[in-house]
Amino acid sequence: MNSTLFDPECALAHECYVVIHAPGRQRKRFPENCVTEVASAEAALQAADPDKKRFAAVVLGPARSSEGFRVYHLLRWL
Repeated sequence: MNSTLFDPECALAHECYVVIHAPGRQRKRFPENCVTEVASAEAALQAADPDKKRFAAVVLGPARSSEGFRVYHLLRWL
């Protein structure tokens, strides 16, 4: 990931725990309508359901993409 895309002083993009609805885990960024922020890693793991394509992760975002969409960038899967 290009760290110059994110300003650590910026209040918009932040590291957070989420559950991502995705067909697989190959992508590195996800539109905001596929991402649900949760309070903790434990909450993300409890809400995850691989059978329904819902995966727990740590992301950075939301950030505005070059196409004008708000996206989350994957840091790691839980």
